[in-house]
Amino acid sequence: MSDNGIAVHVIETSSLGDRGYLATDGRVAVVVDPQRDVDRILALAGRLGARGGAGVRITHVVETHLHNDYVSGGLELTRLTGARYGIAAADEVAFDHTPLADGDVVEVSPGLRLRALATPGHTFHHLSYVLEGHAGPEGVFTGGSLLIGTTGRTDLLGDRHTQALARAQHASARKLADLLPGGAAIWPTHGFGSFCSATQASGEASTIDRERRINPALRLAEDEFVTETLAGLDAYPAYYAHIGAINATGPDPVDLRPPAQAGARALRKRLEAGEWVVDLRHRTAYAASHLAGTVGLGLDGSMATWLGWLIDWGAPVTVIGETPEQIAAAQRELVRIGIDRIAAAAAGPQEDLAADPSQLRSLPTATFADLSSPPAGLPAPEVILDVRLGGEWTAGHIDGATHLPLPDLERRMEQIPPGAIWVHCGSGYRATAAASLLARAGRTVVVIDDEFGEAASAGLPIVR
Repeated sequence: MSDNGIAVHVIETSSLGDRGYLATDGRVAVVVDPQRDVDRILALAGRLGARGGAGVRITHVVETHLHNDYVSGGLELTRLTGARYGIAAADEVAFDHTPLADGDVVEVSPGLRLRALATPGHTFHHLSYVLEGHAGPEGVFTGGSLLIGTTGRTDLLGDRHTQALARAQHASARKLADLLPGGAAIWPTHGFGSFCSATQASGEASTIDRERRINPALRLAEDEFVTETLAGLDAYPAYYAHIGAINATGPDPVDLRPPAQAGARALRKRLEAGEWVVDLRHRTAYAASHLAGTVGLGLDGSMATWLGWLIDWGAPVTVIGETPEQIAAAQRELVRIGIDRIAAAAAGPQEDLAADPSQLRSLPTATFADLSSPPAGLPAPEVILDVRLGGEWTAGHIDGATHLPLPDLERRMEQIPPGAIWVHCGSGYRATAAASLLARAGRTVVVIDDEFGEAASAGLPIVR
C-alpha cells in the first residue's frame, strides 16, 4: 500500500500474457481492463478491505482500449456491481457507458482518482489512466501504450494505419514520460507474453525512470523508433479479427457451466467427422499415448491462443483431459477469447476414452542431439521442420530446415517435402501440436522435445 493509502492489485492472465488491475483505498475500488471471467475479480474484492477482509466495493470500471486479444469482462462486471463503465468517448460501442476523453477525471473516492490521458498508438482512441492520491500521481495504467521495455503493437487495425499509429505510439510514450514523475509506476495490460506487444517485454515491474533508460520509444528518435518497431512486428493470432467486434457490441454474460459429456463412441464419431478434439494433457503424456486424430495442446502452455489461431472460427471444439478440473480450466481459457461453448468434453484415462484399443497412438520424441545420430527405432530425419514464427526463424535456424509456422501448417501442409519429419519449435510445446496435426494427416513424424538453444550445443549449424 502506498503512502496515499492506495493499493494496486494485479489480476494476471498469464496464458494470454495480460494483466488487469484493481486499485482501492480500502473501501471502494476501480478495475482497469478486466478479463471476461470476472469471478476472480469479485473474489479479490471480497477478500480486501480496510477492516481486515470486510471487502471493497467496485464502483468504477475503465478500459484503456477496445481489446483485440481477449473478450472484456467490463460490461459483465458493471452488470453485477452497478459500477460506472468508462470507455474512450471516440470508441463506438453498443451499450451504456461513461465516455472519457483526454483530461477527464474519474473520481473513485476523495483520495483515489484516475486522470485519463489520450495515448493513441496501439489503437486510435487509446487512453492511459494516471492513478492519483492526496499526494499526487502514484503511477499510470498504460494498457497497450508504454509497456515494460517496449510498446503495444501498431498493426492490429490494418496495414494502412500501421505507420501512422507507430508515430502516434512514439508521441504517446513521450507524453507519459514528460507528464509523470520518474518514480511513477507503470501498470501495462499487455507485454507479459501477449501478442499485443510490439516485441517481448522485459521484466515484471517498472517505473517511468526505468523506461527512460531501456524503452526504445523513449531512447530513439521518431523515425528510428518507427523503423525498428515495424521491422520487429510478427504474426498475431487470427482470432483477433473477431474480438474487437465482440467487445464493441457487448459480450454476452460468461457461461462456465460444465459442457456436455462425451463417451468413447461419441468421441470416435467426432474424430471420424474431422472435428477438433483437443487433448489438454502435458505433451509428454500425449506423446506416450493418445487417441488418433486428436490435437495435443496442453494446459501448461498457451492452449487458447494456439487453438484460437488454428481453428476456423465457430468450428466445434471438444476437449479431453485427465480430470474434470482440466476441462473447467480449458473452458475458462476459451471463453476469454470468445469460444463460448465447448461442444463436448471427456475426462479419464486414455484407455477409457478409446472406443477400441486400435485408436491409441504414440508419438516418438527426440532431442536436437539425436538429429545427427538418431537412436534405434526412430526414422532418419528426411525433413527438419521448424514451426516457430517468422521472427524466431530470422533470429536463428538450423541450416537446411524447412520453415512453416504452426498457424500456417494445415493449409500449407502439402508444401512439406516427402519423408520422415522431425519437427521442432522453441521448447517442444508447438512441435507437439504440429506433430499431432501431421500424424492426423498421415505423415511420419518425430517430436524434438527440446529447447532450441540446445541445437547449437549439439553441433548443428545455425543460420542467423
